[in-house]
Amino acid sequence: MKKQIIIILLVFITLIFARMIVSNIDKLKSASARKNLSTPAVTVSEVEMSDVVRQFEAPARVMAKYRVEVLARINGYLTKSYFKEGDFVKAGQVLFEIEPQEYQYAANKAKANLDNAKSQADYYRKQLARYEELVNQDYIAKSEYDNVLAQYNAYNAQVDSAMSAYQDANRNLGYTKVKAPVDGKVGLISVTVGNFVNTISGALTTINSANPMYVTFPLESKDFVELVRIDKDANVDRDVEFIFSSGLKYDIKGIQDFHDNKIDETTGTITLRATFPNPKNQLIQGDFGRIIIYSKLKDNVPIVPQTATMENQEGRYVYILDENNLPRISYIKTNGQTSDLKWIIASGVKQGDRIITSGLQKVIPGKPVRIVDPLVQTKQPEKISTWQKIRKIFNF
Repeated sequence: MKKQIIIILLVFITLIFARMIVSNIDKLKSASARKNLSTPAVTVSEVEMSDVVRQFEAPARVMAKYRVEVLARINGYLTKSYFKEGDFVKAGQVLFEIEPQEYQYAANKAKANLDNAKSQADYYRKQLARYEELVNQDYIAKSEYDNVLAQYNAYNAQVDSAMSAYQDANRNLGYTKVKAPVDGKVGLISVTVGNFVNTISGALTTINSANPMYVTFPLESKDFVELVRIDKDANVDRDVEFIFSSGLKYDIKGIQDFHDNKIDETTGTITLRATFPNPKNQLIQGDFGRIIIYSKLKDNVPIVPQTATMENQEGRYVYILDENNLPRISYIKTNGQTSDLKWIIASGVKQGDRIITSGLQKVIPGKPVRIVDPLVQTKQPEKISTWQKIRKIFNF
């Protein structure tokens, strides 16, 4: 009996010690868990170099390749209009008619004068042939021959003068039909049928060519210098994209094929021009938007994920880990972005720098962080009671 009591006491004491041990273990684990919870978990990667196509942005304006004012070149009343405002017209298509009767009369009169002069010249040409034969046979005096020759030359000169007058009259008659000088879209009519017009009346209407269209944009001089450095030549045809003011991207790429020969001293920009096909007439003269211009060649630059950056009042920054794995803020300057949402770095970080790529919101500069592998899936430990732990320890 006494022996059994001793055994029971020993078991009881053992259980008490086991419970104390398990409780201390739980406290240590809880403290460790709290410490881990207070230390932010972050992922880290090194800054890499990459060959990327550089891109630059600038405000842009759409311009017609040809913008022509349709003018009256003679005096008269507008009698007809052969188009509707907004129509697309072809070069040479008749747009207006200016009363032609007066100019038709002038052309007829000029033609009659020309015919008369030709008839007189033809008569004296024949006379001259006869007189030349007679003077050679000494039937007439040389002075008579010279008189006929002078008359012939005079009427030949009248033919030339009448021909010029006739051509001028026909030219003016042609101007009674006001034609489109280029293909394009007609604007508003400034002078309507029934009004008197002349050479100083101003534009009757305007025509803007529609396909292709120009887009001009002022690029900052430093960006242009970068493009020239990357492409190793200023005279390079580069791909461009146009973004409408609504934010919609035009679905056809253009080609930057011209740059000005000077930098604007007031703005520090250089004017570039791109040519865009416009088969659906989506680009309209005078529209504003943005242009994205791409380098022809690739540039080897440091890049960082956009998700690894944050911004405050001082600018955009990343967290760099020092040799003790403590984070510090490093402000960066960017030179655009890549197609896979990474910033191209101009300054602030360099190849090989370790930067925090996730978990940035809880990071405090100079405070420890816990580096985790984003690819490793952590498994939550199974929760068991203290009694289960004791049974596991003593195998009962």
